[in-house]
Amino acid sequence: MSRSQYTIDDLLRVMERLRDPEHGCPWDLRQDFASIVPSTLEECYELAHAIEEQDFGHVAEELGDVLFQVIFYSQLGREQQLFEFGEIVDTLVAKLVRRHPHVFANGDIEGVVGGDITEAEVNASWEAIKQQERGERDLHDILADVPVALPALPRAQKLQKRAASVGFDWPDVEPVLEKLEEEIGELRAALREGEAAEIESEMGDVLFSGVNLARHLKLDAETTLRRASSKFEQRFQAMEKIARKNGESLDQLDEAALDALWERAKAAQS
Repeated sequence: MSRSQYTIDDLLRVMERLRDPEHGCPWDLRQDFASIVPSTLEECYELAHAIEEQDFGHVAEELGDVLFQVIFYSQLGREQQLFEFGEIVDTLVAKLVRRHPHVFANGDIEGVVGGDITEAEVNASWEAIKQQERGERDLHDILADVPVALPALPRAQKLQKRAASVGFDWPDVEPVLEKLEEEIGELRAALREGEAAEIESEMGDVLFSGVNLARHLKLDAETTLRRASSKFEQRFQAMEKIARKNGESLDQLDEAALDALWERAKAAQS
């Protein structure tokens, strides 16, 4: 006889059992909010990788791993009488309904709003609501709640997007390209001067401008760089494979030979 499908209540009970002081899992019992953050980040990146690979069997599995992180935090919150899973769900649903007045009429989950609304109007409404929420939390500065712990690329993108919400932005792609070229010129000048701190500063400006360009091209900087890294990885591995087939090692080849191998690997992937 097959068992019935497990539910969210079963998952909450499993987490409660894992943290049982007498009969729980020693590893789970040692954890606290801070100690499981690395696992949370790792699970999110593994989910992203499965999505990029379109490995949807693993996407479902990785989504479960991400959900488990939420359940773990909720159990810790419950034990310390800070919050429970039900409060997490309630806060989330209330926020989604509040931030989508163009979908949920009068704040009712089943309320239907008549008429069309453009994406630009949705974005403007979204930012206005979030700004109101920041004010209610006494965070009046536009950039006040952009998390410092975010990875550098998405944080740069979020800072730029937040500044753009109040009109501090380039009107189109062309001046962003010009700005990137200007920053590269300043980096060249810093390299000629040879001052390490200035070189680092100008390199940072080049990267920040690159993120800005990605944003104006409607690209996610993190995803774009991850894909570029993956493409480089595949081509480099192809170079190694060709070299081994020829009885060679990459570290024994000169620049011309390496360039030739790179072009062969690149052509094979075109």
